[in-house]
Amino acid sequence: MNLPSKFIAAGTEYSTLDNHVPAPIFRKQLVLDDDVLEAGLYICGLGFYQLYINNKRVTKGYLAPYVSNPDHIVYYDKYNPTPYLVKGENVLEVILGDGFQNNPSGHVWDFDQASWRGAAKMALSLKIKLKNKTEIFIESDESFLTAATGILFNDRHCGEYFDARIIPENWKPAIIAPAPRGEKRLLDCEPVIIKEERKPLTVTAHDDGYLYDFGLNNAGFCRLFLKGATAGQEIIIYHGEELKDGRLYRDNLWLWPPGHDSIQKDIYIAKGAKLKVAESKVAESEIWEPLFTYHGFRYVYIKGLTREQAVPETLTYLVLGSSLEERGGFYCSDEMVNKLQEITRRSTLSNFHYFPTDCPQREKNGWTADAALSAEHTLLNLNPEKSYAEWLRNIRKAQRDDGALPGIVPTAGWGYDGWNGTPWDSVLVWLPYYTYLYRGDKAILAENAHSIFRYLDFLAANIKDNGLLSFGLGDWCPVGREANDYQSPLEFTSTVIGMAIAKKAAFIFDELGMTLQKDFALALSQKLYLAGRENLLDLKTMTALGNCQTSQCLAIFYDLFTPNEKEEAFIVLMKMIKETGGHFDVGVLGARYLFHVLASFGEIDLALMMITQPSFPSYGWWVSQGATTLWEDFRTDYISSRNHHFWGDISHWFIRHLAGINYHLNVLNILPRFPRKMEFAEGFHFAPQGEIRVRWKRDGEKIRLSVIMPKELNGKIFLPKGMVFADGTSVKPAKAGEYLVSNV
Repeated sequence: MNLPSKFIAAGTEYSTLDNHVPAPIFRKQLVLDDDVLEAGLYICGLGFYQLYINNKRVTKGYLAPYVSNPDHIVYYDKYNPTPYLVKGENVLEVILGDGFQNNPSGHVWDFDQASWRGAAKMALSLKIKLKNKTEIFIESDESFLTAATGILFNDRHCGEYFDARIIPENWKPAIIAPAPRGEKRLLDCEPVIIKEERKPLTVTAHDDGYLYDFGLNNAGFCRLFLKGATAGQEIIIYHGEELKDGRLYRDNLWLWPPGHDSIQKDIYIAKGAKLKVAESKVAESEIWEPLFTYHGFRYVYIKGLTREQAVPETLTYLVLGSSLEERGGFYCSDEMVNKLQEITRRSTLSNFHYFPTDCPQREKNGWTADAALSAEHTLLNLNPEKSYAEWLRNIRKAQRDDGALPGIVPTAGWGYDGWNGTPWDSVLVWLPYYTYLYRGDKAILAENAHSIFRYLDFLAANIKDNGLLSFGLGDWCPVGREANDYQSPLEFTSTVIGMAIAKKAAFIFDELGMTLQKDFALALSQKLYLAGRENLLDLKTMTALGNCQTSQCLAIFYDLFTPNEKEEAFIVLMKMIKETGGHFDVGVLGARYLFHVLASFGEIDLALMMITQPSFPSYGWWVSQGATTLWEDFRTDYISSRNHHFWGDISHWFIRHLAGINYHLNVLNILPRFPRKMEFAEGFHFAPQGEIRVRWKRDGEKIRLSVIMPKELNGKIFLPKGMVFADGTSVKPAKAGEYLVSNV
């Protein structure tokens, strides 16, 4: 496979926030003297591209080919253009967007200072075999003609500005552009596609514009259907997540520099020409969709419409995300739980564009902790493993020579100093570890083993004199506080998560037969464990350092407390919860583990109440405030983002503890819990061996338990304490069937 390496561009000038350079189009004409037998096309567009053959858009999706640091990896897509090519004249066209190649709005993370920043460019090759056995080869070079399009400006954070009056003209030869420095690679993960179309619920006149409410927060962009436009009519479309005093509120976006109100804003300038249609009728309408950007929003404020144009049909919400398929889910008699499962799924999907991102309306960054925290619930619900494997290539490329990882990937060099830490860096281990447990493919372990070992070496080199780790970020976004004002000390979370990383790494090395690396990982884990026992626990009171819910539950979950100590430590945790009136008081790290600890000690009703209750803070409180996606914060004064997925492990908790599906590799243990206020629950997951589905339903004083599972799986069914099967036992081999359960 010879991927093309000759890049071309329209010029050397590129857009800034103050100087807009139109997106270029490239054109190549070719004449074929026979029908096409077969053909193959490879293309790389930096940043994004749209490919057309004979006026038909054939691009796999949006944001193609990928979002990567081109100093690390340069991605290509492969197409079969055979169905689009014809005998005679053919026209090949490519429009280029700026994408990650030129991202001036990413100044917060130094993307505007990227070493690769420059004008959009592309490499393309086309090989054709005709039926008369003639072979034709075309590669991007100066024979491609280029011109400016009506896309006056495009930026993946800001938006897109399009002037429909502009038709490409003044064609000139393309120029040869410097090739990117990264490894050339054919992309192998799901494309970004339109997944849904939504109509607005309401259209309301406000000030000098109109407010469209689409009912749900999500990610994507709007299709504009404009009737009766006049030439030069300017339509400005602002996108946002929330309203304040009935008007669109955008202050939480905070990306733009002084004087630039440009984030999440699209502009369309109408052509205003009448278009002839069938039966000599005249259609006074124009349709437009942006090509190279997307937004996170529920609401749109649009300016420039006449009163007659401000109708629901004018805007359609096109929901955008990676083409991931459903692999699992959960449903029950508690409508709040169902709502939380729904909004978790929506947050996960609307923050997945090739890889997990932290918010679609503002950052669009691949924050590593977000992905690590969401890994298990994403794998239970969806099929992200190919996308995970691809993103891990980028994570490995971003690893510094000393083994350090950045907090965001891709990065232009930002995120190594203070914006990482073991909970963030755990992504290098968590993604392959959990992907292997749920999908059973060792390839993802082998691909990442060397980088994992390098990271363990980095951890060992950064242990302090007291044997602890303390760097980067900690229990982010604690309830009611600033994001970095966490109660659990940094040295606690750094050390305990570092210990867990080393332990999981040892498992990975063991699966791969890497004995020396396994021994090193176990020794590092033990070293951190002993230092943690000495410095992070008060064994007289069975309290973890920080005296808070996060520290206490992490020390229990990750076995810093011994099995004999855990009962007393759990009593301390219960006291902490009682002191907060039965509410959680944690950040994202604590939330990932707190409810699992409660369930493991039989406190299923308490955990469910803490998740669903309408009073602050809880997930139920979010819903009571109108949330349709997971928010970034549990605060009453300010919400930084209204679409984050890193609080979403509750979906994993629902499937694991309420339905009882505990699946890893070839083992399925079923441990259903039966909350007092729940009448039925059902969870499912499609494992490599087949469908797993567990449902239970109350039948008077008894419970009917139904299990569907592949014969290839082994495991047991464990009933909660105080409950038995019809034969008086509480444990059975896991098999498909119907079971009657009752109290002892």
